[in-house]
Amino acid sequence: MEVLKLTEPFLELRNFSVYRGGRAILTNLNIVLHRGEKIVIAGVNGVGKTSLAEAILGFVPFKGELILEGKPVKEKKDFKILRRKVGYVFQNPDNQLFMPTVRDELLFAPKNYKLPEEIVEKLFQKVVNTFNLTHLLDRPTFKLSFGQKRLVSLACVLTYDPEMLILDEPTNGLDRENWFKVAEFLKKSDKTLMVITHDRELISFLGWRVIYLSSLSFVTSYPPKEELKENLRKG
Repeated sequence: MEVLKLTEPFLELRNFSVYRGGRAILTNLNIVLHRGEKIVIAGVNGVGKTSLAEAILGFVPFKGELILEGKPVKEKKDFKILRRKVGYVFQNPDNQLFMPTVRDELLFAPKNYKLPEEIVEKLFQKVVNTFNLTHLLDRPTFKLSFGQKRLVSLACVLTYDPEMLILDEPTNGLDRENWFKVAEFLKKSDKTLMVITHDRELISFLGWRVIYLSSLSFVTSYPPKEELKENLRKG
């Protein structure tokens, strides 16, 4: 088996504590994620999985060090860079979708980032084909089913091609066909990925390293399945 040598860390959390309403809900986390590495964040409902993602994006307060590609993320300008490199798919797609139609939604981010038109078209067509969205392009987003909204929310992040994705419960509310569509996309993706989920079937299907968050202020890290260990160790 070919051994993948891990690069320098892409994202690091050092003594990272997350706060809600002035109260620490996660304390002293230390997580290192290398470029191209894929992990699952698991834990019971209410333990702080979503809050962890929101803290990484700078939406909720935290203490400790957040490091992106070797550089500390502290100021507003730093988070602007991070949000370009790290795409976030919300747990509730209604919190993410706001444009009149699916087509508008997919094109908003790449145009906002002023990507070249030919790149925008290429990325647009790729995500439309990947998630079979052609028939939805001119449909108002508010008329979509929950499962359709979830697919579109994932697709609209991919249209600006971030280097890393943080996905919060990406299979929640999906029928079996779309569950497999998303699960297969995640497994085949070459992006750095952090998937937040309590979907045990998805965790087993992906076979990635699992970081289990606990309300007792510690984390447990489970290694990936045996056949993936060699690919994820430092060579």
